[in-house]
Amino acid sequence: MISLKTGSELKVMREACRIAAGALQTAGKAVRPGISTAEIDKIAEEYILSQGGEPNFKNYSGYPATACISINNEVIHGIPSTKRILREGDIVSIDLGAKYGGYHGDNAATFACGKISDEAKWLIDTTRESLYKGISAAVSGGRIGDIASAVQEYVEARGYSVVRKFVGHGIGTSLHEAPEVPNFGTKGRGPRLLPGMTLAIEPMINQGSSDVKVLPDGWTVLTVDGSLSAHFEHTVAITADGPKIMTYA
Repeated sequence: MISLKTGSELKVMREACRIAAGALQTAGKAVRPGISTAEIDKIAEEYILSQGGEPNFKNYSGYPATACISINNEVIHGIPSTKRILREGDIVSIDLGAKYGGYHGDNAATFACGKISDEAKWLIDTTRESLYKGISAAVSGGRIGDIASAVQEYVEARGYSVVRKFVGHGIGTSLHEAPEVPNFGTKGRGPRLLPGMTLAIEPMINQGSSDVKVLPDGWTVLTVDGSLSAHFEHTVAITADGPKIMTYA
């Protein structure tokens, strides 16, 4: 069932989102050659705790860390490790969230590690812009398919592919709520968008094929063809005055 949040609920949720956004920015600033993904994860966790929040990914369905940190051809859910050392030219997707006052915030972004290739930069730029295309379509009275088709059309027109095995989601008192928010679909289809809905919109875009696979660790998702992948996400509230991004620091 899709939950509609009241004004007072959204106020608490905005604080969870503020903490999540600050943690993502702080973690992103730490991305540099020579740092381990475990160090970045620790930085993110310390920030969340310092703001009075709690990491909502940690121990979620057994996930062992605060952030998912995915490098190059890793799409999502990369597990931080002291053995994963960033190198010049890597692209690094960080996905994390925070819980505060019983509500969740969730966001993600892909960062450049030092100087990256033009191809990697174009992928990152396209993925980021596709997120905002999707958010712009998240208008009260519309449909989930409006968001999905806006992302898909923008991405595919530029020669990239949309991951179909994983999608965005509703969010609130649970990290994952109804409805699902795909990054592909048909305008005018799917659940109606209503004021009070809160959605985690998150394009996952591949340079090559949309096909992905999960490693034996049960978490890390890779592109099947080894191509680069990028990921951006905001938590967004549907309002009568248009979509409002809540994951701003």
